[in-house]
Formats: sequence, C-alpha cells, structure tokens
Amino acid sequence: MEMLKVEGKRRKSRPEKLVLDGYGYYLGRGEGCFEIRTKNEKGKYVTVEKYPLYERSIISEAILKDYALVSTSALVSLAIWNIDTTITDRRGMPIAVLLNLNNYSHVKTRLCQYEAVHNKKALNIAKQIILSKYEGYKKILEKYKLKQYNGNVEENLERIDTENYRSKIMGVESKFAKHYFSQVFSLFPKKIRPESRKTYKAPDGVNNVFNFGYLVLKWRIQRALINAKLEPYLGYLHSTQFGKPSLVCDFQELYRYILDDFLIQRCVKLHKKDFIVRTEFWDKYRPNRRIFLRDIETNGLFEDLEELFDKGIIELPRIKIGKRQVFQTLINEEALLFAMYLRGKRSTWVPRLPPI
Repeated sequence: MEMLKVEGKRRKSRPEKLVLDGYGYYLGRGEGCFEIRTKNEKGKYVTVEKYPLYERSIISEAILKDYALVSTSALVSLAIWNIDTTITDRRGMPIAVLLNLNNYSHVKTRLCQYEAVHNKKALNIAKQIILSKYEGYKKILEKYKLKQYNGNVEENLERIDTENYRSKIMGVESKFAKHYFSQVFSLFPKKIRPESRKTYKAPDGVNNVFNFGYLVLKWRIQRALINAKLEPYLGYLHSTQFGKPSLVCDFQELYRYILDDFLIQRCVKLHKKDFIVRTEFWDKYRPNRRIFLRDIETNGLFEDLEELFDKGIIELPRIKIGKRQVFQTLINEEALLFAMYLRGKRSTWVPRLPPI
C-alpha cells in the first residue's frame, strides 16, 4: 500500500493513506481539493501538495498525529467523503476517530449483534474464537520446533454448553496458553527471559513488549469493527464490563499468533541494555519497579509494527479480488464477514488464519 507521510521528504506517487506527521504541517481545503501546507523561510504557509476533493480514491485513509494542524473545512470534507480518519498521539497510538453521523444508520448489524448474546450463536462464536486461537498457537509452536500442547482442545470445547460458557471456555484457553508461552519464552536469552506471561502492570521487559504489540493490534481491530458497523464493547467470549471493548478483545485472540511471530523475531535480538527500569508509584507506600524498552527501541518497534499491518503481505485471497493482501485488510474483511454472519447473510463464520 502506498503511503504519503508528510514529515520532510515527500512522495509524489498516488497515496492511499495520508499521514500528517510532525510540526509545521497543515491540512486544509482549497478550491475543490485538499491541500498540504507548510511554512516557508518567511514563516508563511505555502501549499506543497494538492489532492482533488472529488476523487475519493486519492486518499482512502487519513491519520492526523498530535501537533499537526487541520482546518475545520478539511475535517468536514473528510467526514462527508467517509474517509477513514484517525487522530493519534505523538507515538501514533489512536485517540479518536472521525465519523460521519450517517455511520450510525446501519442499525440492523448492531441489533443482530445484541440478539446473538441471548441465543446459541454466542456460544458458537466464543468456541470458534478459542479454536482459531489454538490453531494459531499451533502454527507458532510448529514453526519454531517447540513442543505442542497435548490436551484435546476440540473435545473439551465440544462438551461445553450454554450455562456459564465464558468461564468454561476461558478455562480451556488458560491451559493451552500457559503451555504455549512456557515454550515461546524459552526462545529468549536468559537475561531477559520472563518466568511466565503477565499482562496488566507486567514487571519485566519482554512481557511489556508483547503488551505493547497487542495494544497496537487492539486499536487496529477497534477501527475495523467500527467501520463494519459493529459495537466494539459487546463481545461473546470476554465479559461485558464498563470500559472494556470485549468484542475487540475477542478479535484480538484471532491474530495474536501473527503478532507473536513478529515479536519473537524482535525479542530474540534484544539485550538487557535495550531496556530501562522505571519506578511507578501505584501506592505511596509501595513503589514498583517495571522494565520497559528504551524510547529509541520503542519508536523503532512501533514503526515496524506499522509496516507489518500496512505493508506485510499475507498469502490469503481477498473477498472480491486478488490472492494476496496486507494484514490490515485481512482484519477489515474479517470484521465485515463476521457482521454478515450476525445478520444471517452467511450460515457459518470460520475466521481465516493466514500462514506465518
């Protein structure tokens, strides 16, 4: 996917993604076009790029990073033309999305999503998510010649009925996930190797690298679900709680193995000197020391993750045309297929798992 990144050197090829990144750049609307402007030696804004306003294919997505300037007129045009627009912080982590109010008119998908919570479809979805996660983990263990899990996941899932199904399914998941990470972490150098998988407030560096990668995945998925007219906070495997995007968490399970493959290759090259210790005061009487990647390494990791989502080629056919696609389009398409399954347009939903 071609991408125009406004941060010094410019690309003149036709972009599909516009990233407004850095100080001094301004996105405005001229006569019948979007305009990228920057200051000249005299401190006045001058136009350096123009994109026809009535040719949506010129810009299919816009990312507006912190410190970039945008006019209200440009925001109006982005919304009217339904150009995916994400507002991020300086590191590129999404903070908000720009939506046309008509985006909420597709109510049937959300109605079907709510109804599925109370019928057997919810159980089938939850089982399929965990079964797909297990298949992805098997791919990783096979690739790195690690020991496979010897439990019968399929049989254990088959026995689960609708009563308290979430906790039962997560019980099956916890067993093979614990085995999986014990094998994966054995690949890392002893000086940085964690004892076990930790998520919230992990103390060690490698777990925090994995958590960072999963956070990037989370935002990519959330944007795809919103575009598919789904409710990100209503899932079928993870519990429904305030502030928890449970459907996003559900979809994360499908693609963790792809992130893991990428992160394994990054982490095995890391050394103790690549990390830094930070003290956090969650409680004034108990300071906690946690280990993170240094800023320069974190920035490099984020840029490489962006490449993985936007340019990493996956050998898997697209819905309409083409036998290959990038990671982000796979997520986008899977969200659309899932929405079709909820609406009854498809009789089954089996997530497509690309090879690694």
